Amino acid sequence: MAQEAATAGIENTDIAAHAGGEIASADLVWDQLRIEAADLANRERLLRPLLREQIITAPVGADMLAGVLAARLSVAGMGSADLLDLFREVLTRNPEIIVGTEADLVAVRTRDPACTTYLHAFLNLKGFHALQTHRIAHALWVEGRVEMASWLSNLASLVFGPDIHPAASLGSGIMLDHGSGIVIGETAVIEDEVSILQNVTLGGTGKETGDRHPKIRRGVMIGAGAKILGNIEIGAFSKVAAGSVVVKPVPAHCTVAGVPAAVVRIHRADEIPAETMDQNI
Repeated sequence: MAQEAATAGIENTDIAAHAGGEIASADLVWDQLRIEAADLANRERLLRPLLREQIITAPVGADMLAGVLAARLSVAGMGSADLLDLFREVLTRNPEIIVGTEADLVAVRTRDPACTTYLHAFLNLKGFHALQTHRIAHALWVEGRVEMASWLSNLASLVFGPDIHPAASLGSGIMLDHGSGIVIGETAVIEDEVSILQNVTLGGTGKETGDRHPKIRRGVMIGAGAKILGNIEIGAFSKVAAGSVVVKPVPAHCTVAGVPAAVVRIHRADEIPAETMDQNI
């Protein structure tokens, strides 16, 4: 154990002093957590203080669990200056994020009747904030910094509400209206100019692995409480009615509704549900 910790770049005493000598089989998982935390602390400077306090120096597993939960629920553990530096670094390397942010601002300002200024969206709308945090987390994921990306994604979910996996691919001009209760899975794809209301799930259908989440094409609107499950496509410029459960592909230019969802209307070619935000079926 001490040898592995040293390889990770953390002083042997950080782990050995809290491992209690010989490890009983019931404690192996906690010992492994310390080793993994030491390795991650060596790779991610910003996470190092959190990992030391909550895991590496925690005497027993109960202290680890209590420390992690307390920190998450109090949204504490990393200074704003460190986060500011991290965000600036990512945005400098990925200028396309700002382009996406600009399109998202326009989307919210033009689609949400409660949003009367760009400033209101920028300062006060948690769906917008969650989406921009995801853009940064996704860039970290693509760079291979998956633990940092996951930590940031989890923090955004705690603070803003939407639970968006950092690997999910999102386009620009997207509006997450209200944001509360939105879940977007790992292999989900959302193209440009999409509007998603509260309590929407883009999820899987079970324990399958690989590409298992929905693909939402351009111009789609997904109504409140809709559930779209599995690796299925929602065709461009279609609408999913509130409360629907979609388990089969949806053609372009139509409205689906019901449990399970079925096509109830075909649209005109010039209709863009994401922009009109018309909730009527």
